[in-house]
Amino acid sequence: MNVIWVSLMLNVSNLNTYYGESHVLLDVSIYVNQGEVVVMLGPNGHGKSTLLKSICGLVEKVTGTITYQGEDINGLVTEKIVNRGVIYISENRELFPYMTVLENLKLGAYSKNARAHEKENLERVFALFPRLVERQKQSASTMSGGEARMLAVARGLMSNADFLCIDEPSLGLQPSLRHEIFSTIKQINEQGKTVLLVEQNIPQIAELADRIYVMEEGQISFEGDKDEALGNDHLKEIFLGM
Repeated sequence: MNVIWVSLMLNVSNLNTYYGESHVLLDVSIYVNQGEVVVMLGPNGHGKSTLLKSICGLVEKVTGTITYQGEDINGLVTEKIVNRGVIYISENRELFPYMTVLENLKLGAYSKNARAHEKENLERVFALFPRLVERQKQSASTMSGGEARMLAVARGLMSNADFLCIDEPSLGLQPSLRHEIFSTIKQINEQGKTVLLVEQNIPQIAELADRIYVMEEGQISFEGDKDEALGNDHLKEIFLGM
């Protein structure tokens, strides 16, 4: 009998997150194995982005356990989490608009772990995003929405992270560009990166996801594979209007 060893990369247990007095996440527990694409679905404003930010050290008040490759990272400053190989890629892109595409990419390699790999990672992101090669000398503010989204993901890859927390990469994009960005994320995963992805559209991510969680009102309401998600009547009603 062949034994398949699965390596647990991220484990979140009984996570509670607060913004001031507001209790946003309530005893959230998820896990992500090495090499997976795990998708977090849910309505707007129900805590999906807060979960990613909590994992990446971007929220001040977080209780519970967050372990990455067996080490507790809850309470670490974001820079130390990045140095361990975990990066948050925001839905707001957060680019430096008056700097060039190339300058934005190089800023992504600011961490100690990334600086030694800047050249090879730059070659890798240019291979993934050929459009950025053409745009590398122009300022980020002149890019289209789709190009800016590509730049945000590429800058995250420049950090040399092995675990990508990607927040709604298709937000505001037309269908053809959504398909392109999801195809690129699939390529990134095939190159060895593990992905925790926040999205809203089930059909768009069905081919991409290994497993799916659904968050409603700050709690996990569903966990399963893509076939279970697509066959769940409650999820169809929420996301597909069926």
